[in-house]
Amino acid sequence: MPYEPHEHAIWKRLYQRMLPQWEHGATPVFLEGVAKLALAPDHVPELSEVNARLAPLTGFQAVAVPGYVPAAVFFDHLSQRRFPTVTSVRAEAQMDYLPEPDIFHDVAGHVPMHTSPVFADTLASYGALAADLHDEESVAGALARFFWYTIEFGLMDTSQGLRAYGSGLLSSYGELDYALHSPNVVRRPFDLAEVLATPFEIDHFQNQLFVVDSFDQLYAAVGELRRRFAAIGILS
Repeated sequence: MPYEPHEHAIWKRLYQRMLPQWEHGATPVFLEGVAKLALAPDHVPELSEVNARLAPLTGFQAVAVPGYVPAAVFFDHLSQRRFPTVTSVRAEAQMDYLPEPDIFHDVAGHVPMHTSPVFADTLASYGALAADLHDEESVAGALARFFWYTIEFGLMDTSQGLRAYGSGLLSSYGELDYALHSPNVVRRPFDLAEVLATPFEIDHFQNQLFVVDSFDQLYAAVGELRRRFAAIGILS
């Protein structure tokens, strides 16, 4: 879609502000993904250009949507290795924090992670699990909390120290540093039962986050989630 000059300027400013934060606060996998995608630093990228680099790596593609899509549609997309991608650009007044996604959140925050085979497999497995549910309403909260505390706001213990892989952090100039360094944040080792039982709010910086050791741990957690749902008889 065509973008206005001021929208390209907002992308450029967001990218320039986030780049040094990524270098010190993002997982190596994310930084490698940014390099593999060759994201444009000075203008909003075309999804076709992003997909031309992304699809050969993991089979994922970014699919344009105007905003939030129904959960069932979202899960089906993920299971087919398609990521629903909002194409609008945030307002200048929302540079530091945005409660809903925009193209910077989705393309610069999410999509670099989709270049990682194990992360891409995790995301597709999560989508397939959710799509297989025949009683989604009974576990909608659990699904949302898992996604929130991992894909959106996940932290990882790496050889370089604590780093972020969640897109809500990697697309937020204000929150990335807060998540990694603020004494107000409780950073807990990832435990599936605790994640599923921990509520969240979307209208402020997060004060409780979970830390994984690896993306293999995250992939295994999706498998455990499937086993739990199968045990209560809600999988097709």
